[in-house]
Amino acid sequence: MRGLLCWPLLLLLLQPWETQLQLAGPRCHTGPLDLVFVIDSSRSVRPFEFETMRQFLMGLLRGLNVGPNATRVGVIQYSSQVQSVFPLRAFSRREDMERAIRDLVPLAQGTMTGLAIQYAMNVAFSVAEGARPPEERVPRVAVIVTDGRPQDRVAEVAAQARARGIEIYAVGVQRADVGSLRAMASPPLDEHVFLVESFDLIQEFGLQFQSRLCAIDLCAEGTHGCEHHCVNSPGSYFCRCQVGFVLQQDQRSCRAIDYCSFGNHSCQHECVSTPGGPQCHCREGHDLQPDGRSCQVRDLCNGVDHGCEFQCVSEGLSYRCLCPEGRQLQADGKSCNRCREGHVDLVLLVDGSKSVRPQNFELVKRFVNQIVDFLDVSPEGTRVGLVQFSSRVRTEFPLGRYGTAAEVKQAVLAVEYMERGTMTGLALRHMVEHSFSEAQGARPRALNVPRVGLVFTDGRSQDDISVWAARAKEEGIVMYAVGVGKAVEAELREIASKPAELHVSYAPDFGTMTHLLENLRGSICPEEGISAGTELRSPCECESLVEFQGRTLGALESLTLNLAQLTARLEDLENQLANQK
Repeated sequence: MRGLLCWPLLLLLLQPWETQLQLAGPRCHTGPLDLVFVIDSSRSVRPFEFETMRQFLMGLLRGLNVGPNATRVGVIQYSSQVQSVFPLRAFSRREDMERAIRDLVPLAQGTMTGLAIQYAMNVAFSVAEGARPPEERVPRVAVIVTDGRPQDRVAEVAAQARARGIEIYAVGVQRADVGSLRAMASPPLDEHVFLVESFDLIQEFGLQFQSRLCAIDLCAEGTHGCEHHCVNSPGSYFCRCQVGFVLQQDQRSCRAIDYCSFGNHSCQHECVSTPGGPQCHCREGHDLQPDGRSCQVRDLCNGVDHGCEFQCVSEGLSYRCLCPEGRQLQADGKSCNRCREGHVDLVLLVDGSKSVRPQNFELVKRFVNQIVDFLDVSPEGTRVGLVQFSSRVRTEFPLGRYGTAAEVKQAVLAVEYMERGTMTGLALRHMVEHSFSEAQGARPRALNVPRVGLVFTDGRSQDDISVWAARAKEEGIVMYAVGVGKAVEAELREIASKPAELHVSYAPDFGTMTHLLENLRGSICPEEGISAGTELRSPCECESLVEFQGRTLGALESLTLNLAQLTARLEDLENQLANQK
């Protein structure tokens, strides 16, 4: 607390006392300080005396460097009780403090000074009230101003306060008891005990007290030479570096701390020293993991629009596209070849009964779309229709509605689950009578486009399937049966075309259906033969042209014969009309 006077004492004494307390000037600097005024407002302090003390407080405030990081000020008043005027945390502006002091109303009762010291020690200087934590080593100063003898004991509680690091100034006015002042104050007593004859002379304490707080701000002189920060200390200064830097031997310049050189960073790839400490960086093509140390090859497939039709595989700084087994990557490096060697009319009958359950029905739709992925869907290529069945049958979309795979897949995802029973026989009848009709988009039989039906079910049918399963095959529809879970093998074999080994597939649960895809692809794709006797040749091959020519000539001969018969009948009718005339 000792320091140099900022201005000659003679100059101070020549000024009015309130003005004198403000002459600390721009060069006067008070370092961080927690300051609490303990004001006696007992009945012995007369109104005009209390007003003088009020002006004294405000004048003293104007000479302090007030702020959250500088001097924090609190005020309590006491008589028979203790009242907090404002705590240390309340105000950071001098104007707000002065306003609170102007509004202060004296308590005008007894003089319980010991009680006030205890309150200051336990409450006013607590962190909750705004005092800075002890580890910050910010001085704590209490200024007790009283005009009489305490009505309680002060020596013991004052000793406790001093033991807690509170520096106490005791200021007595007029009738104050000197013994009590000395019992309260910190040593040396000649620097902490003040006795004045009247409140009018209290400014003398203010001048001396301020001289102890005031130090010359050598950092403000601008000649300190500190590279980062200059910190004032009584009569001197020292240099301090920013976080992440260390002071050099010259005690002025700063050097960045190389945290990586300590050897304990544990970075898998590279360590970079920053002001906040070591940071791990990864080499190009790798990403830093959540532990902040290890690195993993970057998955470019998740970070870029790779465009792969089937699967994307990251490979260091690049990626490549893969196709399912049996399909080849096209020249664009992204798309996979499809069934392009012929045409198929494919109707899928999907079980939407209650036993399937909603979450599994979504897996079924995904499975259907995976089948669509290996088909060349187009009006001239493969046409796809979808029928859902439960206790009733519903055409979700017919063969002729969609002309691209994307449209078909979108329509499949939009299908809503029906629930209820399992009328597989009714679904087979609907397929035979409606789904493969030309009105629904099936191509005429004369074009020899294979008709394929695929039944997907997870349980036993609640109606007879034998009649319409046989009828479907009689109509030339190549039937496939896919069973899951509790599907009945005998029913699957009855639905499917022969041989059953090529036309029946089974999965124990919905999660393992994907292994059936390659079997179905090898069967449904025309170039790989859907069954004996249903091979579809390219219409551009010579044999196909000859066959087409033969069918066309046969049709023309039939038309010519029909035309001759019609002409003969017309002539006969004309003769009959002529005879009637």
